[in-house]
Amino acid sequence: MKHTDIKCIFEDPSFLGQDVTVCGWVRTSRESKTMAFAELNDGTSLKHIQIVIDRENLEYPQTALRLGTALRVVGEAVASRQGSVEINAKEIEILGECPLEYPLQKKRHTLEYLRTIPHLRTRTNTFNAVFRVRSVMAGAIHNYFQSRNYTYVNTPIITGSDCEGAGEMFRVTTIGYSNEYKNEEEYYENDFFGRKAGLSVSGQLEGEVAAMAFGKIYTFGPSFRAENSNTPRHVAEFWHIEPEVAFADLYDIIGIAEDMIKTVIKEVMDKCPEELQFFNNHFEKGLLDKLNAIISEDFEVLDYTKAIEILKESGKEFVYPVEWGSDLQTEHERYITEEVFKKPVFVTNYPMEIKSFYMKQNPDGKTVAATDLLVPGVGEIIGCSEREADLEKLLDAMKKRGMNEEDYTDYLELRKFGSVPHSGFGLGFERILMYVTGISNIRDVILYPRTVGYVR
Repeated sequence: MKHTDIKCIFEDPSFLGQDVTVCGWVRTSRESKTMAFAELNDGTSLKHIQIVIDRENLEYPQTALRLGTALRVVGEAVASRQGSVEINAKEIEILGECPLEYPLQKKRHTLEYLRTIPHLRTRTNTFNAVFRVRSVMAGAIHNYFQSRNYTYVNTPIITGSDCEGAGEMFRVTTIGYSNEYKNEEEYYENDFFGRKAGLSVSGQLEGEVAAMAFGKIYTFGPSFRAENSNTPRHVAEFWHIEPEVAFADLYDIIGIAEDMIKTVIKEVMDKCPEELQFFNNHFEKGLLDKLNAIISEDFEVLDYTKAIEILKESGKEFVYPVEWGSDLQTEHERYITEEVFKKPVFVTNYPMEIKSFYMKQNPDGKTVAATDLLVPGVGEIIGCSEREADLEKLLDAMKKRGMNEEDYTDYLELRKFGSVPHSGFGLGFERILMYVTGISNIRDVILYPRTVGYVR
């Protein structure tokens, strides 16, 4: 069906005075005795285009102006009194009728209510803006790495190894529940792959394989974690950006992560000014100032041990006790980022026991060359480390965690054949979207959120 995107009509003045054809859904409408007006949106722009109807000279179906109805409109594009563009309708055709019980009748609905109708919430201004920013940000991330000689690789979704070693994998099986097998080993021997398999929690291990050939690689795809955590920051299926860089230590990868965050945010600000202004007005006052500060200021780099000292000396009563060796909780992260430094903070050199097996062990024998990027309002959005390149140290870390070496044969052999210092990080795509939009719940920046006890 030939038509013009509404976004193009707003942006190209050559359409003024010309007949155009637009398609879209009715967002609002009103009628008087002689005139009628409808706001139409086709998803290409946050702004709706006004359709002006002379009722005395144009007949149209009675149900055409109901909210949610899909229309095809032919008319002349003219300048509006508000300095924008509107269309004087000459022809109106209903493409899809919408009954009166259409759920999006009010101008404002709560995000909680909209989660109950994920198939329709995308037609609201909020989700129109969210998913446009999501699209632009995804493109900006690819642009960043592609323009810097990174190779884009697609790592497996089904895997036989647990990257984090935390046992939070969704199992993949074609058998399901059965009493036919004597034990777990026999069960998996008869399954599709002949061994235990699961959905990937991270593409890192396979990403390291690629980095040992191509030098600089990145992945951008879904990850799955069966973590029983029902918080505004967690979903069971999320999108993950994971670069791996050969010949790079921890501070090299920290520099890459900071540069990537700033570059991507700058591109989103340039391409989505209306959407970000919408979020600034309706979700986080001062959002634009925050994002401008991110671009212009250096991030803080803070040693974990110093972070613990700051928390202990704060005088604040935290719900979770602060001790060296314990992981930082959300309340600790927010205090450091929002009250102490008031900007993103890389916390480095965490205790070995609370981090993953693959992280490079520091000379002190107690910590690893790892960092988390903490940002105000969200908490951790990046987990990062230099990888352990010493085979014996890696084997020792796996043994202490009771891990099966046979599940990691390929990964371990990388340390035998031309291993080099290398580093990488994982960026939760939905979490940086939360930070850039001011949306406080991860369920509202993903099309269909999968959470504990819920899938649709």
